[in-house]
Amino acid sequence: MQTALADFIRETSQGHEADAILRSCVHCGFCLPACPTYQLLGDELDSPRGRIYLMKQLLEGQPATSSTQLHLDRCLTCRACESACPSGVQYGRLLDIGRTVMEERIPRPPGARLKRYLLRKIVPHRGRTRGLVGLARATRWLLPGALERRLPRKRPAPWPPIRHPRRVVLLEGCVQPALAPEINAAAALVLDRLGISAIPAAKVGCCGALQHHLGAHADALGEMRRNVEALWPYVLAGAEAVVFTSSACTAMLADYARLLEADPAYAERARRIAALGKDISQVLAAEQPALMRALVKSGTAARHGTRPSARVAFHAPCTLQHALRVRGVIEPLLAAAGFTLTAVGDGQRCCGSAGTYSILQPQLAARLLREKITALEAGAPQIIATANIGCLTHLRSGTDRPVQHWIELLASRIVDG
Repeated sequence: MQTALADFIRETSQGHEADAILRSCVHCGFCLPACPTYQLLGDELDSPRGRIYLMKQLLEGQPATSSTQLHLDRCLTCRACESACPSGVQYGRLLDIGRTVMEERIPRPPGARLKRYLLRKIVPHRGRTRGLVGLARATRWLLPGALERRLPRKRPAPWPPIRHPRRVVLLEGCVQPALAPEINAAAALVLDRLGISAIPAAKVGCCGALQHHLGAHADALGEMRRNVEALWPYVLAGAEAVVFTSSACTAMLADYARLLEADPAYAERARRIAALGKDISQVLAAEQPALMRALVKSGTAARHGTRPSARVAFHAPCTLQHALRVRGVIEPLLAAAGFTLTAVGDGQRCCGSAGTYSILQPQLAARLLREKITALEAGAPQIIATANIGCLTHLRSGTDRPVQHWIELLASRIVDG
């Protein structure tokens, strides 16, 4: 694709990057069937190819319009188009640049600005999120059923003591400790059974993804720098990995090296930390021999096949599939633990959670959720499992079946036997 970027961005680092990405797109159309919003709406401007054209216009200095804003806002940033693209177009990165320029050039209505401001000032802050969740729990009888089902359901198991020479840092996240504190506790218990101690990094805050994807890049970079400072002592102490149980946060951590590469005070440390970043599935996949021994010790492996096992439908989050490119790793681990995996059609499609998308684009998110729940329930599972807190709470709002993080299921077999 030929480009002629405008003076305001041409000679900037973002301009150089955007120009290279735009030129790599050959308009082949392979991205169209992979795009959830195009499949829903049938409008090419709601496809990656159409949005690339709109961003090209924006970066070339053509007038920014509310229509451009609408179509860019409708993108889930699921990055399924990147998995489908034969040319390797870095669409997600281009979208970040395009949205930043859009926020600068197209003013939003006061109500929309307020909603985005509140999301940035509440959700990434653990204490504020806990306060809101506590208020919701106290008044849960007043809440709609879909919202009530998103609230915490049980207390977490005790965190195991730090007792092994092998250690990883397990990051709590911002909303997960309030909405599902049992997930990280389950991960710590599984790691403990494998001879790895998980150190809770309580001082690490939001990964920065929410601010970054809402166009508040200065706030996002501030979060990243604070996290680098908080994590660095663990790196120096020899932590093997920096682990998240939320695939969206892992994907953001993996991007720290690129996002902070121009900051001489943080670039090298960010690169080291990003290299250590792992989703819990990646850690356990590398520990399969120890995992199988733990299953045998608990008796799970011996019982497998001798009694009916729970049927599980696994939803692979977009950040796991398309950002981290981790596919086909979790299902074998669940099968080894004795669960029966049901078939899920169109498993690469987004559930509609997508960070703040279900709040900012509720109608589209609801349509995607209905389609995803239909696909997940087609095999009559007893449990729906996923690997990301946003997907988990979103899926819970659309079904009466239990929805859990997959690490909880694994922990139930290893810890309880």
